[in-house]
Amino acid sequence: MDHLPSWLLSQTAVHAHRLVAGGFAAAGAKGCHYRLLASLITDGPASQAALGRRTGIHLSDLVGALNELESAGFVERAPDPADRRRNVVVVTAAGQERGAELSGRADAIQDELLAPLSAGEREQLTGLLRRLLEHHSR
Repeated sequence: MDHLPSWLLSQTAVHAHRLVAGGFAAAGAKGCHYRLLASLITDGPASQAALGRRTGIHLSDLVGALNELESAGFVERAPDPADRRRNVVVVTAAGQERGAELSGRADAIQDELLAPLSAGEREQLTGLLRRLLEHHSR
């Protein structure tokens, strides 16, 4: 089976998922928390729908994750002044700090996952995976 790229990708994905889940769980977080905070920090406030599109998190999962982040004081939701029917999500100062902490964890997880690869190989692998994803996401 190890001659099939699809099998190799799926087996590596199992390990990656385990590392991500365990790495964030050790900090009392989930991968989706990191993705949401990173998106808000990098790209600014957004509606829940826009956040779902930016992060690839399904709306039904997004609401629960935002509830968790909001109850911890990491994000705030308020009615959009331009359209009171929708909420805008904003990262708080505590959310900025939490985002930085989780970013460090994400970096450590990547280092653990890609440990046998050199820096150049990591860049090459990331570029190839990005190309595959872009191709199949069309």
